[in-house]
Amino acid sequence: MRFLCLAYGDERDWVALSKEEQDEVLAQDEVLRRRGDLVAAVGEGVTVRAWDGTPSTTAGPIQAGDLPLAGFSVVEARDLDEAIELTKDTPCARARGAVELRPLLD
Repeated sequence: MRFLCLAYGDERDWVALSKEEQDEVLAQDEVLRRRGDLVAAVGEGVTVRAWDGTPSTTAGPIQAGDLPLAGFSVVEARDLDEAIELTKDTPCARARGAVELRPLLD
């Protein structure tokens, strides 16, 4: 089963970590990459809507929240529990952010 992992975090919380703490949590991203999972940081984006067939765009995410979208990954896991275990030590999960897990449907 594949899971889309949306990582939310504020840059201020990331830079507040020591270099040692940053290296420790970045190591988990590398564990996922070595498994063959896709892991990437993201920049600012736009939201596209075309409800009447004409596209319109809005800067930023669909829903403004406390934390911006910082990255994503797609991980292979046997179930949700394993996906949680794989992502619990990633940067946003540890640096006062959050990781949202969504199963990918075939």
